[in-house]
Amino acid sequence: MIKETTMKVNIWSDIRCPFCYIGKHKFEQALEQFPHKDQITVTWRSFELDPDLKTQPGISTLDYLAASKMISRARAEEMTRYAAQETGIRLDFQKAVVANTFKAHCLIQLAQTKGVGSVAEENLFRAHFTEGENIDDEETLLRIATTIGLDPKETTDALHSDTYARMVRKDEEDARMMGIRGVPYFVFNNQYAVSGAQPEAVFLNALQQSWNAFEQQSRPVILNEGASCSTDGHCA
Repeated sequence: MIKETTMKVNIWSDIRCPFCYIGKHKFEQALEQFPHKDQITVTWRSFELDPDLKTQPGISTLDYLAASKMISRARAEEMTRYAAQETGIRLDFQKAVVANTFKAHCLIQLAQTKGVGSVAEENLFRAHFTEGENIDDEETLLRIATTIGLDPKETTDALHSDTYARMVRKDEEDARMMGIRGVPYFVFNNQYAVSGAQPEAVFLNALQQSWNAFEQQSRPVILNEGASCSTDGHCA
């Protein structure tokens, strides 16, 4: 049995989800405390909360929430206040643009092939929730891609590529098969899952528990023992 060199963490997320942004930071804060952090491979998986959402640059997320939930604007503000206070991240729901996230997911898929998936996620979250940018706008996505070192032409091609579109759909199909109905959703070592923006301690515990299992499963199971020689030169 060949031992895997890193343990995998898959995270299903959507850029429109404030708790995905919060959960990302809480997970990363836990990961920084984990003694084996350099042996963890994080993969961001695509999940669209509303695949049919029409981009509406003139409408804020706050107004859209009030209209879609048929509640008052004051109630919508109350619902979003908790998320804004949950972390040090600045979440501006009045500024955030109602935007379809499919193209943003294609950009993330490209970024992951270049080793900058987490950076792409962070920049897209900030663009959406803090800077009030339209994350369905190709010029905006191209600027973000260039900022994190991606090639402009390759990025443009990726936004129109069937290859990256299929990668997004494959992630979403995997989510459906696993019964994932909400994000963020963290899967550790293909064995343990954490749902939602949990406290750092929860993520740290999940990392340690899954790491213990990862180390154990990397060791072969001895079915029979016979005569052998040890590293100290003793043979029996």
